[in-house]
Amino acid sequence: MARILIPTPLRQFAEKNDNVELPGASVGEVLGALVAKYPDLKKNLYNDEGKLRSFVNVYLNDEDIRYTGKDATAVVDSDVLSIVPSIAGGSKANSSQAGIEHGR
Repeated sequence: MARILIPTPLRQFAEKNDNVELPGASVGEVLGALVAKYPDLKKNLYNDEGKLRSFVNVYLNDEDIRYTGKDATAVVDSDVLSIVPSIAGGSKANSSQAGIEHGR
């Protein structure tokens, strides 16, 4: 079984668990088991076409799966999957500071 680390914003959809252990031979199978166990997570992780949302990053033992085979990446029992949603934002202070640094 692989351990899946669930980020704080998604724990409300996973019975407040910060991690769970689920079976699967690939990242896709493990994530499939995750959304089968916690169906409310599916809309947060996958788009209408069944693909991982573009702002959801998944790491297998600190390796980004986008560079290792995506959801077909093999998983063994000792592996750890981390779900990391991208966070956008900034502040006016950062924007104006960037302008000053670039001579604007």
